[in-house]
Amino acid sequence: MRYSGFKVLKEALTGHKGWKPAWRDPAPKPHYDILVIGGGGHGLATAYYLAKVFGKANVAVLEKGWIGGGNVGRNTTIIRSNYLLDGNEPFYEFSMKLWEGLEQDFNFNAMVSQRGVLNLCHTDAQRDAFRRRGNAMRLNGVDAELLDTEGVRRMAPFLNFENARFPIKGGLLQPRGGTVRHDAVAWGYARGADMRGVDIIQNCEVTGFRIENGICKGVETTRGFIGAGKVGVAVAGSSGRVMAKAGMRLPIESHVLQAFVSEGLKPLLPGVITYGAGHFYVSQSDKGGLVFGGDIDGYNSYAQRGNLPVVEDVCEGGMSLMPMIGRAKLLRMWGGIMDMSMDGSPIIDRTDTERLYFNGGWCYGGFKATPASGWAFAHLLATGNPHETATAYRFDRFRKGLMIDEKGMGAQPNLH
Repeated sequence: MRYSGFKVLKEALTGHKGWKPAWRDPAPKPHYDILVIGGGGHGLATAYYLAKVFGKANVAVLEKGWIGGGNVGRNTTIIRSNYLLDGNEPFYEFSMKLWEGLEQDFNFNAMVSQRGVLNLCHTDAQRDAFRRRGNAMRLNGVDAELLDTEGVRRMAPFLNFENARFPIKGGLLQPRGGTVRHDAVAWGYARGADMRGVDIIQNCEVTGFRIENGICKGVETTRGFIGAGKVGVAVAGSSGRVMAKAGMRLPIESHVLQAFVSEGLKPLLPGVITYGAGHFYVSQSDKGGLVFGGDIDGYNSYAQRGNLPVVEDVCEGGMSLMPMIGRAKLLRMWGGIMDMSMDGSPIIDRTDTERLYFNGGWCYGGFKATPASGWAFAHLLATGNPHETATAYRFDRFRKGLMIDEKGMGAQPNLH
């Protein structure tokens, strides 16, 4: 069933009796050509592109809870491709181009809103670094605009420009950046994959891998053994725990990242604004709530809840940048688990176990990468070769010293 304005009008006039479930609830089959573990944005996007682009219909997605209930529902909805390094920029720009045509592609309203992403700078050195990054973006064909203080003031006059410690010296703007309705991304990909024959199996936790003579034959689950020709793991913050079941130890730490939503306010923010001095980022949802976040909690954890010191730190950052934010009431806050790789960049690669593939280590960048991550992982699973934009995201970069250290802060997750 395709959605359209005519369909919405027809259902409105007939009591909404013609809507059908957006995806099926099938029982698992004994064997699939490809199993994708993880029913979040990346796993569902992988299944969607496997079916749509590579013609693989005998595919299943296994999710231990319900689709959209993990990290894809626990982020601040930002999309952008404002990267510096060659290993990252083409990949995230590929993702941005997929975002721009996503709703027409899978016939689902994901509320893609390209209202701009503005990174503020506060020192001359930081402005020089932004100029360098903006030039790198333009060399890769990506939109970028360097603003001076007055340029930023025209966009966001309510910011605290006169702060003596962190005066705003300007900013790097990517006009094509913005926000997307995050859970609708999962639902749209799920619906599109299901329409092409993919089985989406919820409440099915993977409890182990069946590996014989170095070859992955399938997975043990709470709903029994499921055989597979290939197995791809895309489980966001649970990568370490899931891959441990296959005997792998990853170059990844898991940390909590908190996010916050205020009460609904009148339209205020023109787009996404990030505070370079305090690592604070904020946008405004279509319902008016301010959506914001900051640093990770500074220790390893799988707990999906935050702690008060980071709450205080994030709110101090917000007050420093936008003093009037202190008058808004906070409605919700939550914590999501992130796989923090040692260089801040992701991994999309085959493992040492034959027919077992891995996608993870997304750090702060998982949501905006969803379309390209799914496409690149589907390409790897279908062809056995990395996608042209993801050739740098290999395991062996840590062994070879070819790390993609976007922020130049070294291999330390809490500094990314």
